[in-house]
Amino acid sequence: MKTILNNPILALVVRLVLGGIFIFAALDKIAEPDAFAKSINNYHLIPTVLLNIMALIMPWIELLAGIFLVIGVRLRASSALISGMLIVFLIAIISAIFRGYNIDCGCFAQTSQGSAEKASKVGWLKVMEDTAMLIGALYLYFFASKQYTFDSIAQTESANAQNTSIAH
Repeated sequence: MKTILNNPILALVVRLVLGGIFIFAALDKIAEPDAFAKSINNYHLIPTVLLNIMALIMPWIELLAGIFLVIGVRLRASSALISGMLIVFLIAIISAIFRGYNIDCGCFAQTSQGSAEKASKVGWLKVMEDTAMLIGALYLYFFASKQYTFDSIAQTESANAQNTSIAH
């Protein structure tokens, strides 16, 4: 079991999939912050004065965390940030389910101005999806090796430079 958890290829695949999902999810929210603010407001969890700030900042955090996962920069910090966001998303979705809301989850494409795109509704399927992503993010935090990451390349170059300066 430990060899599977420490497999650098598995960590790379989880990084690419999870990072890609967060990058993709952030793009529409960045493009349409008004629609994303409406999605956040549908949960009735955030004070109105914070809606616009959240709608403007959260997608950029998602985008940066996703990019950092994909390229392998600050892997533990990125996976911790994504884990935290997923926990908040899960709380919001479960809260909406228990309160009987039939709302768009606000996860991906926004449905402003009568868009014909099918909205992804809150529900237990969405809880399972977010739980699976949370498991992936926690796996990266606790078990992922730094192999195939930008951090490992920078660390190797730093060690090589240090060895070169010691040799002289």
